[in-house]
Amino acid sequence: MNSWQPLNLRPGDWVEVRSEHEILSTLDEQGALAGLVFMPEMLALCGRRMQVFKRADKTCDTIDLGRMLRLHDTVHLRGARCDGSAHGGCQAACLQFWHEGWLRRVDRKGSSASEANGAAVNHDGIAVNHNGIAVNHTGTPTRDRSWLDTTATVATADPAEPACFRCQATAIKQASTKSLKWWEPTQYVRDVRTNEVSVYAVVRSLVLALIDKVVRKLTGHGYPDVTGKLQRTPVEKLDLQPGEWVIVKSREEIQTTLDKTGRNRGMTFEPEMLPYCGKRYRVVQRVERIVDERSGRMKQLGNVGIILEDVICASAYRTPCPRANYLYWREIWLRRVEPHEVPQAADEVSCPLNAIA
Repeated sequence: MNSWQPLNLRPGDWVEVRSEHEILSTLDEQGALAGLVFMPEMLALCGRRMQVFKRADKTCDTIDLGRMLRLHDTVHLRGARCDGSAHGGCQAACLQFWHEGWLRRVDRKGSSASEANGAAVNHDGIAVNHNGIAVNHTGTPTRDRSWLDTTATVATADPAEPACFRCQATAIKQASTKSLKWWEPTQYVRDVRTNEVSVYAVVRSLVLALIDKVVRKLTGHGYPDVTGKLQRTPVEKLDLQPGEWVIVKSREEIQTTLDKTGRNRGMTFEPEMLPYCGKRYRVVQRVERIVDERSGRMKQLGNVGIILEDVICASAYRTPCPRANYLYWREIWLRRVEPHEVPQAADEVSCPLNAIA
């Protein structure tokens, strides 16, 4: 494997994704660098200049819930989400993790290595030769990518069982050096010093974490309490499509659709969703299948979930996390915006908690 040097990237820095040849040379036999899996979906960004969204010095553990995992030399790039094309069409749209060994620092308007070597750049920002074939930074055609398909799946013990999918989300623990307790202080120092998290946000998260623990011990419910009272929860089908506008219903309206565990038809309404109540957003996509991060199996959702533009987990009620996972919404929690209510471009709603778009 090729050697690499830490870049100590910060939010807002500009980088160029290294060529396919350069990245593949950093990977071990498991298709990973320092435990972080490189996914086939990421190849499309080779040669592109992109902006750092956040450092991924830590991330929430979505396998063993309730913990944070320590990562090193890793960042999230603005808008770089997985399209699931190599993982059975998974629709989770996770923000990808990028090891600094796969990137090079560049000026925003500086020439890229691809341009310096005489390669053209297509409309997606990918270096191509005169025939439109992707090239690496030495100007030679990229190698066969078929081997990467095997890094997306893992064989099961029973040959009759379908293979499990393997991605950054299912294998994130392999890239982590340790788990972090919510009260571990150095993580908050890093949040403020290197990830543009305000001191106010850090103090607020610690206070809310303490309140949650006390309330949970006294009442059995978390803080804030977003549970309902139903035994069997209702369904409402709007058949929402990408591009349509919706208004998120109020907290009170949504709670009338939840059971005592805070779920509607198995989908949890989380405190992180509260800041979006009463606001207007555009539908990104319908979610019907996602890879289960614990088992690696493709999970078909019993009822469709909806992803809304710029509506992510912004750590409003938990330890600051840069992962920016999309939140899933039941259609019963949304109200379709009528044509005359569709906002004009100048009035479009953008969530102040998210800066990805």
